[in-house]
Amino acid sequence: MNAIKKARKFIADEPANPNAKVLSRLVLSLESEQPFAVNELYGMDFDSFELALEVLKDWRLDRYYIGKAKLIDLSMQVSELKA
Repeated sequence: MNAIKKARKFIADEPANPNAKVLSRLVLSLESEQPFAVNELYGMDFDSFELALEVLKDWRLDRYYIGKAKLIDLSMQVSELKA
């Protein structure tokens, strides 16, 4: 499973998880080309941090366009959730 799909599954399964929220903000930042505080990644547990790095690597590849669209949509939904 590629990183985009893994991230989408993680965020969908645990939208209230702080690591999922950071990952969602990263995705939205990448899509909107807005700044992202990289230090947020350091607060993530190791597996989530590794997933974030994989997402960054995969993001550069346009072949995952459909997967990216689904991940962006889900990330937008999570960002709108009230804690």
